[in-house]
Amino acid sequence: MMKHLFAAVVVLGAACNSVSADQWGLERGIPEIKSAGKLTFGPDDILFIGDAKSATVFAVATGNREGDASTANINVDDLAGRIGDVVGGEATINDLATNPATGNVFAAATANGKPAIVQIDGAGKITQLALQDVRFSKAVLANAPADGATGRRRRNPRNDAITDIVWYEGKVLVSGLRSGDAPSSVRELVFPFAKSDKGVGVQIYHAAHGKDEDTSAMRTFVPLMIDGKPNLLAAYQCTPLVRIPLAELESAAEKITATTVAELGNRNQPLDMISYRQGGEEFLLLSNSARGVMKISTAGLSENKGLTERVSGGGAAGQGYVTVDSLQDVVQMDKLNAGHAVVLIDKDGQQNLKTVALP
Repeated sequence: MMKHLFAAVVVLGAACNSVSADQWGLERGIPEIKSAGKLTFGPDDILFIGDAKSATVFAVATGNREGDASTANINVDDLAGRIGDVVGGEATINDLATNPATGNVFAAATANGKPAIVQIDGAGKITQLALQDVRFSKAVLANAPADGATGRRRRNPRNDAITDIVWYEGKVLVSGLRSGDAPSSVRELVFPFAKSDKGVGVQIYHAAHGKDEDTSAMRTFVPLMIDGKPNLLAAYQCTPLVRIPLAELESAAEKITATTVAELGNRNQPLDMISYRQGGEEFLLLSNSARGVMKISTAGLSENKGLTERVSGGGAAGQGYVTVDSLQDVVQMDKLNAGHAVVLIDKDGQQNLKTVALP
């Protein structure tokens, strides 16, 4: 553990390979990011930033090419405080993403109401990603929900325009809400960005509620191969886990029905999810607001026909899981390498970044 953390603001991206930037359709300029929410890494050193406020996904060349993910081991106490020292003001961390090539961790934050992206390198040094004169491109989401409080609870649906993003096989997959019928949706944005995808509505059977629903956005998801075919495994509020074959998503016109493969308990919000292999088997690791970190088995997913009856009393059904007692108060995480993950632990108001062995 480092006892002292040197924090400095540097301009990243100047050394970015212009050939690769041109290859991905990036042009030099200023990405006008209004909110820094969900993050994911794509090809080369490109970071995708989900900006729910402007309903836009930005692709930014970070210039991050130094480091070795296989040997990375990053631990920083009071990460939010350290980020605040760098960007100025009290910081809130919204998401983490690890560059799979270098092992450096990037964090999306809000400080004094303004968005910021920072890098944490292998030595624990924090630097701010400059968002001026960088190579970038963007995709504005079609059918974005209105920006303003609505409904009895006065919630702003624009805040859930982007609830998670993942890079997978040449596309940025985006979950969130859209306007119109079946607002819960998934979008496939082909990269380099060409045109926006209006999204496909997703209906699920919510076993804790005992009914079909298509209005609540999935909170977190991962791509997963099942019987040699790509699928999405997605978690929703309260906490159904559903499977969506990507082939169905790509061929659908307006709406699909997902298969609810597990009910993991009500009065809970899933926070983050990763997948990994261990002992020849595939597992999901899901952090939650009220139910700890779950290690979920994917065994038998291809035979799982889905839940069709209500699961009451806060109970669980479907895919089996164990609660990882060694991981407490985890609010964000990402896979670091084959054997480790980075986790953000929120303990008594202090957020610490830790490297942990995959359980």
